[in-house]
Amino acid sequence: MSKIKVAIVGMGNCASALIQGIHYYRDINEEDAVGLLHWNLGGYEPYDIEVSAAFDIDERKVGRDVNEAIFAPPNCACTFYPDLAASGVKVQMGRVLDGFSEHMLEFEDDYTFKKSSDPEPGKEAIVEALDSSGTEIMLNYLPAGSEEASRFYAECALEAGVAFINNIPVFIASDPQWAGKFAAKNIPIIGDDIKSQMGATIIHRALAELFNRRGVRLERSYQLNTGGNTDFLNMTNQGRLATKRISKTEAVQSAAKERLPDRDIHIGPSDYVSWQKDNKVCFLRMEGQIFGNIPINLEMRLSVEDSPNSAGIAIDAVRCCKLALDRREGGVLEGPSAYFSKHPPIQYPDYQAYQLTEEFIRGSK
Repeated sequence: MSKIKVAIVGMGNCASALIQGIHYYRDINEEDAVGLLHWNLGGYEPYDIEVSAAFDIDERKVGRDVNEAIFAPPNCACTFYPDLAASGVKVQMGRVLDGFSEHMLEFEDDYTFKKSSDPEPGKEAIVEALDSSGTEIMLNYLPAGSEEASRFYAECALEAGVAFINNIPVFIASDPQWAGKFAAKNIPIIGDDIKSQMGATIIHRALAELFNRRGVRLERSYQLNTGGNTDFLNMTNQGRLATKRISKTEAVQSAAKERLPDRDIHIGPSDYVSWQKDNKVCFLRMEGQIFGNIPINLEMRLSVEDSPNSAGIAIDAVRCCKLALDRREGGVLEGPSAYFSKHPPIQYPDYQAYQLTEEFIRGSK
């Protein structure tokens, strides 16, 4: 099969895990592969993905080869495939807009942010870079809260005619106006806000569904998350958290039998702990009632390397977008969006989203 050419916006920890994974799975057999939802998806294997363009605004990444930039500070993702040859693709200066929070400039250690002084490109330059590189799919890995910047890159994707995967909690695929723009141009889009392979939200959803199936009344719940990567540092600015909290909360609310009142559910990032780096720790509590109105309390602690936890999902999202391009299907990919994203246009139970995704891959209607 031909290579799937992707552009990455935001060369942070998630991009690092994704790119390492593409090379990692090239070196092992299908029988030994762990951590992928699909080895072969519609004829495409994980290593058929190739980075054709990349954009960032940190001075330690702009101008460097993609396979070098993913290991540059402030990235702190787990290194599981360090021996990458140069890709021949340089990280280009991106558009800043609201793509970072000013408070991050106040920190001095290597694991925080340093804004590049390179001139910012206009939309025409980004579109030209996509066109000239043969990019087919753009992945948005900007920080949470990058509302203007995400919409800017979505417009670039529309102008360049490339598919768009919105991995962050800015509502584009789930916004009817934006979804309509992609449908009008017959360009595929998946989003919004990528789910991890075995993350806090997917486990919280599974437990909420389990409470429902077992006749347990869920009355209160929280999900508190801590981490030490730049994503968590970015989210210490509460003003950038509105859509993140909505995205994660709706993902859980949609799996419960009845919506909880706002006062009885709290989900979202809690604290930045610098020494945790890319390790994310989730503290989850659910309170309810069982037979005879007897109380039941469930508490769980999850510790996981955050960025690799979503990379396999991104690999499947890319390949689903490529299938849609091959089939000339545009607009929101409903099944993949529901299965891969926390805030899709339509929320389905995970088993149903999985079935819809499998039907999409097979080409079933």
